[in-house]
Amino acid sequence: MAIADSAAPIDSLAVAAYTIPTDAPESDGTLEWNATTLVLARVAAGGKEGLGYGYADTATARLIRDKLAPLLQGRDALATNARWQDMAVAIRNLGRPGVASMAIAVVDTALWDLKAKCLGLSLAALLGPARDAIPVYGSGGFTSYSPLQLEEQAADWVRQGIGLVKIKVGRSPDKDVERAMLASQAIGPQSILFVDANGAYQRKQALYFAKHFADLGVAWFEEPVSSDDLAGLRLLRDRGPAGMAIAAGEYGYDLPYFRRMLEAGAVDILQADATRCAGVTGFLGVAALCEAFNVPLSSHCAPSLHVPLCCAVRPAVHLEYFHDHVRIEHLLFDGALVPVDGRLAPALDRPGLGLVFKEQDARCYATS
Repeated sequence: MAIADSAAPIDSLAVAAYTIPTDAPESDGTLEWNATTLVLARVAAGGKEGLGYGYADTATARLIRDKLAPLLQGRDALATNARWQDMAVAIRNLGRPGVASMAIAVVDTALWDLKAKCLGLSLAALLGPARDAIPVYGSGGFTSYSPLQLEEQAADWVRQGIGLVKIKVGRSPDKDVERAMLASQAIGPQSILFVDANGAYQRKQALYFAKHFADLGVAWFEEPVSSDDLAGLRLLRDRGPAGMAIAAGEYGYDLPYFRRMLEAGAVDILQADATRCAGVTGFLGVAALCEAFNVPLSSHCAPSLHVPLCCAVRPAVHLEYFHDHVRIEHLLFDGALVPVDGRLAPALDRPGLGLVFKEQDARCYATS
């Protein structure tokens, strides 16, 4: 389709939710769960269908169906910035952070997928790659895991060629150093260990653990304190061990959130999640902020969605290859990618995100 003839009125916007049980009980430093809900949107226009998804609550699907779908009907699907703005204005009285932003994210991603398909391009090609592939870190190591489960999963990431491995800490602080030691031994000296407390520690407690984790070679300490405690994150960044990056940002829903974190000097590496920060459009905005503040960017979860984005934006350094979402994306999508030598590369020969939803396989997980 030529750019001059780009008007592609939206014919329909359908949404569904699917709840997939975990393969074992899971928990981190502050939360426990036994299932994950995937919200999926399909936008039809110009004889093509765009697909977008996010990990959210069923309330997100209802907001898309009741608020966003009627708003977008008949409007130009290829004008992604205008459609994003339409949705952002429409949810003004609902509050931008949380469910509303995640609803926008699902639809915005579907619109970008559709736009790339209408132009006959992969999303990575449409955005303009800055690199051919992006390193990943294997992520899991839940606090609910037994020592054996922890060791086996950590070692398995390395067997897959992934040299960066993250585990959860913070639920039982008296066991955290021991768990980090087990994981460090399981991945070996040629790999690098990350830890994620999900905001479970207090400031001085986090400083204490930072020292002990550093002795085990831990190079990344994610949310050592609450991501809302910008002064605490800055304290850890200033007084923590040299060579240990402080990371946070996964709970960011809008650009002011990320700007405040960067202005406070709270992180060495900023995290962003396109399924929360209002989709592809929002993620590109976060990347621009990172570039302005000269801070690296790492994506949170949803690996199949983030591959083309992280390959396109210059500040990206790696993405999270999260156990739950890896399993779900390979279960429910044809085209879900597998790392090669610890890196994921977008499929440039597949249009859009390169994903096809497995309708029959997903049916048993459908949530009304």
